Amino acid sequence: MTDVNAIDRLLSASLLDEICGRAAAYDRENAFFAEDLAALRETGYLAAVVPGSMGGAGLSLEELVCAQRRLSAHAPATALGVNMHLVWVQVARFLHDRGISTLDWVLRDAVAGEVFAFGISEAGNDAVLMDALSVATPTGDGGYTVTGTKVFTTLSPVWTRLGVHAKCEPDRADPYLVFGFVRRDGGELAAGSISHPGVWNPLGMRATQSYTTMLDKVRIERADIAATMPPFDGSDPLILAIFSSFSILTAAVYAGIADRALELATDAANRVVLVPSGSKALRLDDPDVAARLTEAVLAHRRSLDSLGVLTRDVDEQRARDDWFLALAATRNLVTDEARAAVDVAMRFAGSRGFQADSELARLYRDVLAGLFHPSSSRALASTVRGMLRPGA
Repeated sequence: MTDVNAIDRLLSASLLDEICGRAAAYDRENAFFAEDLAALRETGYLAAVVPGSMGGAGLSLEELVCAQRRLSAHAPATALGVNMHLVWVQVARFLHDRGISTLDWVLRDAVAGEVFAFGISEAGNDAVLMDALSVATPTGDGGYTVTGTKVFTTLSPVWTRLGVHAKCEPDRADPYLVFGFVRRDGGELAAGSISHPGVWNPLGMRATQSYTTMLDKVRIERADIAATMPPFDGSDPLILAIFSSFSILTAAVYAGIADRALELATDAANRVVLVPSGSKALRLDDPDVAARLTEAVLAHRRSLDSLGVLTRDVDEQRARDDWFLALAATRNLVTDEARAAVDVAMRFAGSRGFQADSELARLYRDVLAGLFHPSSSRALASTVRGMLRPGA
């Protein structure tokens, strides 16, 4: 059962109003959501899923999904930005709940106010978690240096812990993947350097400041290694921890956009307008408007139910033999539905929504980022085709 009071303590109505009030300026100025992040850190939101016994708020994943939907409905870019920190904290919580203490230090660091960023995505690497283009080189003391380029590194201006993966290819052994964390304490790296080629000037989700990040011999200490494993081996618990946390929490952000879009669509549908007969009526009295809004509401309900099932399955540690397919399908379902909900709202709002500085125009741009999160619809379709082949 969702503890609404716990969510209210982390995301009060007054805080959400403040965050909502800053969203347009962040977008217009292409500025990082620094004030929002500071406020969320102050309430304990960065440690929302850390168990209470370790100093966190103790939210379940189901409760965090509700919280992320609420935050996203007020400020999608802020929600997506903090989401990439929350993903790593939920990964640690996932493992902790299953008796694996490898990343308990992540939970403690989240309570201490450290900021985690997601440095997994690479241009041209459609295998995502299963392989890597970045190169890991052993340092001789159990650690590694990593060289490579990561894309869409959200929280780039402020992270203190960057979760990355890279491939090590020893001369006389099989290649393997290294997952671990790069530390940037006080703005300084222990070794190597980081640069950000190009300019962050995207269509939407601008406040996330998700820079392309070039890593040049940055260090992962032995104690900060999360796991090593062969490429294309999804059996390590860390892989499901990352994939489930990323898929579910990212979907929650887009579900929040759909929540707000349907609010705006409903408001627009309930406006009084002149009809061809010269009388006045609600737009909702138009059968076409009613049908479009009804279908959008039902589609949203279906996507929320799909997301809810998987979220509870994670919380209750249920066994499934289709985890990766179900997570990818649901992530795509929710983001596709959110784009459709925003489209319906835009149709109903008319010229008001088409103004570049309107909230709906910002939602229209922000929701498009859902196209770029793994696993893509193309990868999902390829997986399904493989399942349908003879002998699969």
